[in-house]
Amino acid sequence: MTDDVLCCHELYRFYRCGDEETPALRGVSLRIARGEVVAVVGPSGSGKSTLLACLAGLDEPDGGAVTLGGERVSHRPEAERARIRSRRLGVLLQSGNLVAHLSVRANIQLVQVRTRSGERPGPDELLEQVGLRERASALPRELSGGELARAGLAVALSNDPDVLLADEPTGELDGRTEQLVLDLIRARTQDSRGVLLVTHSAAVTGIADRVIALSDGRIAA
Repeated sequence: MTDDVLCCHELYRFYRCGDEETPALRGVSLRIARGEVVAVVGPSGSGKSTLLACLAGLDEPDGGAVTLGGERVSHRPEAERARIRSRRLGVLLQSGNLVAHLSVRANIQLVQVRTRSGERPGPDELLEQVGLRERASALPRELSGGELARAGLAVALSNDPDVLLADEPTGELDGRTEQLVLDLIRARTQDSRGVLLVTHSAAVTGIADRVIALSDGRIAA
């Protein structure tokens, strides 16, 4: 069995507007080993968020392939990609992952109803881990920026994913809360889970086993 839980090979992604074509990813290959935290850094526009979206199956690469534990994610119908996501991936985007009209607890329950059964933390345990037990009944609009980030992380972890993919997971957090969240993320690598974090934060890169720099859609040498 391979030690890699998530891989991509020679990913290309182009955005087209009329006759103009802008490359967002230009031949990106990477591997995330079981039990590993990988941080992806780079300036705005370097392709970090596009890479995360392709790895999560939220966007389709124009070339190359993504595999998750040997199962191909890319170049499949959206319904199949969504099924893989719901069972095996936890995704936290900057735009958030909470349903606006549901409480924080109900958002977690919604994910868990649709995913595989088995041993996993319940909603209140997850919220305790991110310091939001007392805010379980709150709606997303009633949360501060930092609370939203932590609630989003709880939702991303609620299906007990093989891989956590997060875009700036600590961007809205103060130093103490950032460390709480990073400790929780680091703990995800136990039991052979993998983590990929897109970040500008030195604290986040500090917990990573490897740091990959993107520049102009390529991995910098």
